[in-house]
Amino acid sequence: MSAPRAESGNEPSGGPGDPGHVATAGLSLSPFRGLRYDPHRVGDLAAVTSPPYDVVDPGRRLDLETADPHNIVRLILPRPEPEDAGDRPDRDTRYRHAARLLRDWRHQGVLTADPDPALYVYEQRTPSGTLQRGLIGALAVSGPEAGVVLPHEDVMPKPVADRVGLMRTTRANLEPLLLTYRGHGRAADVIERTAATEPLLATTTSDGTHHRLWAVTDPANLAAVTRDLAGCRALIADGHHRWEMYLRLQREHRHLPRSPWDRGLVLLVDTDRYPLRVRAIHRVLQRLPLDAALAALDPAAWKATDLPGALPDALHALAEAHRTPGNSFVLTDGAGRFHLLTGPDEATLAATVRTDRPEEWRRLDATVLHAVLLDRTWHVPDSPEHIGYLHSAEAAVREAARTGGTAVLLHPVEERVVRRLAEQGVTMPRKSTSFGPKPATGLVLRSLELG
Repeated sequence: MSAPRAESGNEPSGGPGDPGHVATAGLSLSPFRGLRYDPHRVGDLAAVTSPPYDVVDPGRRLDLETADPHNIVRLILPRPEPEDAGDRPDRDTRYRHAARLLRDWRHQGVLTADPDPALYVYEQRTPSGTLQRGLIGALAVSGPEAGVVLPHEDVMPKPVADRVGLMRTTRANLEPLLLTYRGHGRAADVIERTAATEPLLATTTSDGTHHRLWAVTDPANLAAVTRDLAGCRALIADGHHRWEMYLRLQREHRHLPRSPWDRGLVLLVDTDRYPLRVRAIHRVLQRLPLDAALAALDPAAWKATDLPGALPDALHALAEAHRTPGNSFVLTDGAGRFHLLTGPDEATLAATVRTDRPEEWRRLDATVLHAVLLDRTWHVPDSPEHIGYLHSAEAAVREAARTGGTAVLLHPVEERVVRRLAEQGVTMPRKSTSFGPKPATGLVLRSLELG
């Protein structure tokens, strides 16, 4: 995903809410003393890593917890121990448990701090051959009004509050956000030179992805990165709720001089060198059976077509439908029934979708799904009890079969659409995109106690 480039100086940068917004500063990425697993204490580094917290489903969470007693999922998705919870387990007990685990693992030498502050070059190579490299560091936190870090999705209060509580209690950035930018070449040159040397660590996770990490401590290389990023802005590719967490905790601690809360852990990827993939995030309407969903459709606004075949055939039909104007979705009960849903008519669109946003936003599949179908047609609240968000079509189909509900499969949004809306300061409905490859959690952490 390509983020807009903002040159230093007073050139218009198209920042949030104002096409003539001026970016007064670029990205500021600082070295930090990384907290990393000691491979001699944990054995297999892959066994202690995890995907980002919000893509770990319950079954995967249990697998990770049993893979190694020190798996990072125990920190990012903690469970209260019986002695912590008492008779009324709550979120605070989970946060305290995570903080105690983090403290214990440091005291036991399971997690150790690197001796010198560093930026970290991080490389991922997927089984399909995709290569991604970027820089992990502590990024200066700034709100959207600064026009330096641009969000493209809305957030929900509860997930933000959950992440705030966890970070406030552990006093650590447990996993990096994924941000994209377009650099001027100097940082990329540092990355490529560093990747030609011996890495700090190398491991292969269960999905077949190879991960390598290097520390950059040379002052000349750090200065080159600083100069390059000073004229750039970034787009949040993954981690909107955690970025909002950074902003909230920064405001809480603004009375502190040179506060460690003024920075947050990120992975910055220059998409001129390493373009990211964009995938759809699918919905499962857990309490709405497929027959009820179909029966509630207005035939004047929507057309539902039975699709023969299996899931790959349905996804192919969805991709073909996106070659024509309008919106399209696949509805399935997970039991082999697939329906292609196309529409709505212009009158329905005009009557149900807010008109104070760009036309491109009004016609997004996610916009139409939430404004027309979920809110007006099916009356499904956007809450965890009613809607599940799944990052793969296969998982959405399985979840629909398990719950007796309806999976709504979406087609990915084009990168250029996301970029254009973000440049206008317009956020998409939450969970509209899934960018990747996502960084593995657990390879390097940032303790605020280390600065």
